[in-house]
Amino acid sequence: MLAEIITIGDEILIGQIVDTNSAWMAVELNKIGIRVKQISSVSDDREHILKALAEAAGRATIVFITGGLGPTKDDITKKTLAEYFGVGLVENKEALENVEHIFARYNRPLLEVNRLQAHVPANCEIILNHNGTAPGMWFNYNGVIYISMPGVPFEMMYMMEGEVLPKIKAALKLPSIVHKNILTVGEGESFLAERIADIENELPEFIKLAYLPKLGQVRLRLSAFGDDEALLHQKVDEFATRIIERVRNVFVIDEDIALEQAILNKMAARGLTLSVAESCTGGYLSHLFTQHAGSSKVFLGGGITYAYELKESLLGVKHETLEQFGAVSEQTVTEMVDGALKNFKSDFAIAITGIAGPDGGTADKPVGTVWIAATGGGKKLIKKYTFGNKRRQNIERSAVTALSMLNTLLT
Repeated sequence: MLAEIITIGDEILIGQIVDTNSAWMAVELNKIGIRVKQISSVSDDREHILKALAEAAGRATIVFITGGLGPTKDDITKKTLAEYFGVGLVENKEALENVEHIFARYNRPLLEVNRLQAHVPANCEIILNHNGTAPGMWFNYNGVIYISMPGVPFEMMYMMEGEVLPKIKAALKLPSIVHKNILTVGEGESFLAERIADIENELPEFIKLAYLPKLGQVRLRLSAFGDDEALLHQKVDEFATRIIERVRNVFVIDEDIALEQAILNKMAARGLTLSVAESCTGGYLSHLFTQHAGSSKVFLGGGITYAYELKESLLGVKHETLEQFGAVSEQTVTEMVDGALKNFKSDFAIAITGIAGPDGGTADKPVGTVWIAATGGGKKLIKKYTFGNKRRQNIERSAVTALSMLNTLLT
């Protein structure tokens, strides 16, 4: 069962707003066994919309359309849909009553332009909008279902959850889709692919393996499609277990969650605490942890010790160490991580010091040079990395690499 999503609006194409609707819809559709074949964004242009609708009908069984249903003249989706289906617009009683109710609730006069929002293509079945004045519309035309909804995210979401998804499930026989995510860190996708090539070759036709790389990490996603959901779960779990055993040294978790969340969960389950000593990352690693609810069970905090003076006063780094070896050195990062563990009284600690760039590098310590240390449980990892010359990427890579080292200690 394939679907296509079409978002309509010049504001998307010029970058004025970000299309979050499509991503949210794709997730929800996938849960009920509908795969999104394509996502398109088109302008508020009649010919462009007509062409997008015709092309989508050749690829998908269900076409979802969002945007362009407002009361102003630039919102032309409804008129264009009527033209596409070769019908006129008619006033829908239920839609009009909904508009009247909303304006009465806020004690505002009902303008003619708002009344016109109850005019819909004659061949549609309306989907009431309980959070706005623009009704959704359901069309069944030449074997393809078209569903048009408002572009306002919360209106679309409530309409999808309350009306559209239940109606789709009642109208169509949908297959089952089972996903299993395996998060790895510290090894590139090509190396992972080589290590599990024989397992991947043994996958049956109804199971697909996708590699989803991100800075310093790769998420492997097994997806199974079919009618027997119990069998799909069984087979996916079998292959997931084999893959995890093969990549155990870089495996983090078999859930679809962020790397730092997985590590927080792992540490919370063991009753462990963590502190950090950050220099070139400037608090980015701390932010990754604290953006997650419940992080305080594990993450105690730490120090952003940019200056020599703070490395000395907060972490106990020796003045002579900094003078002799510099801030970006094995000796300094060792004293930083030891100081964090001791002074912040945590079970584990991470320290990062480096040259994020774009300037500040030297011949022996170029931009992108970063020393990272992780310690806890009587073990310690210390390593030098040479990343690139992009400041933001260096900061992100340093944080992910530190998480990878911590994961290694925990594993």
